[in-house]
Amino acid sequence: MSNGWVLPEDVLRDAPAYAPRTAELADLELLLTGAYTPLTGFMTRADLASLSRRGRLADGTPWPVPVTLQVPAALADGLELDDPLRRALVLTDGEGAPVAAMDVTDVWPVRDGMVGVGGAVRRLGDGGHGPFQRLRRSPDEVRGLLPPGRVLGVFADRPLHRPQLAQIAHAARTLGAHLLVMIPVGEEATGGLSSEALVRSVFAARDRMPPATLLAVPLVRRRDEISDALLRARVAAAYGVTHLLSTEGMLSGAGLRVLVPRELAYDNRDGQWRWREDIPPRNRRLALSQAEIDDLLDRGFPLPEWHTPPAVAKELARARPPRRHRGLVIFLTGLSGSGKSTIARGLADLLREGGDRTITLLDGDVVRRELSAGLGFTKADRDANVRRIGWVAAEIARHRGVGICCPIAPYAAARATAREMAQAAGAGFLLVHVATPLEVCEQRDRKGLYARARAGLITGMTGIDDPYEEPTDADLVVDTTDMTVEEAVQRVMEHLTETGWVEPRLQPA
Repeated sequence: MSNGWVLPEDVLRDAPAYAPRTAELADLELLLTGAYTPLTGFMTRADLASLSRRGRLADGTPWPVPVTLQVPAALADGLELDDPLRRALVLTDGEGAPVAAMDVTDVWPVRDGMVGVGGAVRRLGDGGHGPFQRLRRSPDEVRGLLPPGRVLGVFADRPLHRPQLAQIAHAARTLGAHLLVMIPVGEEATGGLSSEALVRSVFAARDRMPPATLLAVPLVRRRDEISDALLRARVAAAYGVTHLLSTEGMLSGAGLRVLVPRELAYDNRDGQWRWREDIPPRNRRLALSQAEIDDLLDRGFPLPEWHTPPAVAKELARARPPRRHRGLVIFLTGLSGSGKSTIARGLADLLREGGDRTITLLDGDVVRRELSAGLGFTKADRDANVRRIGWVAAEIARHRGVGICCPIAPYAAARATAREMAQAAGAGFLLVHVATPLEVCEQRDRKGLYARARAGLITGMTGIDDPYEEPTDADLVVDTTDMTVEEAVQRVMEHLTETGWVEPRLQPA
């Protein structure tokens, strides 16, 4: 099968549908546009085995990284690989809109409940939706726009400050090349920026660039820098790049010349960026690190003009406001009876008094009744409950409110997912472990749950016959054994104030 594969509409209408994960959707778009040429679909077992042994596809074509798709085993069970009319799989975006049809020619187990599927893909629908679609051009379109001659490619996976702009301008001038700026939009950018904010910040620097073509490329990072660099070289070559400016300069995949930028420094004598070794140390200012940039933005300080063009600084300040104005998820976890709900209520009341942001309390019992009705207390149901809470809290924080959550959340993986959701929304995340010991919680036993669990009347009680995985990544630990509610709330408030999430004036008297 090739990308010209066509099936009757009724076959596609009745075919099973699946929404791939974010990274898989990014790979799918690159497959559909031809940026992953010569691949026409997700790899089969034969391709993966050959790639592992000799860095080539099964047909002998060199290729740098696996491009795979996993689906639930139950979904693949209904496919009949021997019948071209019964092995179609419709791939959708996260909202269920069809994106592509896949001719599944290979299925194999990969982990519990999931299987790998391989086969060619073809586009369905109008090519997708979302911000900056006009920038997501195919390689054929881009090559048609480029002038003849050399093309310098740059992957702008972070905002372009003056040092990077100076390096780009020097390389383009030296080569006499047209500039192609590729903005990865498949995941969160460096510095906690959304893809949309990254695109805006790069466009804000456009007047500081030589003649350039800018496009958005749905690339996500692989597990190691070498794989990332090799894949980027492949994609850049597909778009017509002849020379690649890359920090991963030890690689030269896909026939490109890879240029390694030298380190620049700011010359205090005349305000110019020059090669570091050409400036005496006493007159030299080095570029700010990402940590320094983040710290200035978090505290609400302007980025220095000698380092960042004002238009870029304005976009970064919009995308990453000071912590005291940014959304925040406060996630309290602990055993039943540990005091987390009481602390959460006291904290919510105190923050509401300040009036700076909207405060939403997602209490465990209320959430179970209003958001997670029907869920039980199996591990899968507990994880689903925490995921729902985390999603709602992240949406609250996306709009710069504060979501306070206090489920038991006994499993580390579910808590990590809640953190990832908040960070993906551009918000902060504070994990508070209310570490009151089990024996103290049992003494309190306000709801009588521990007594019933000890008597064998209920099962699945966290701390009794179901595990509680103590956090190793808590931002704050509070033990309410010998602490009043007011003291515990004060501890959390002090942490919020010290880390810049709350104005000092909000501290209780």
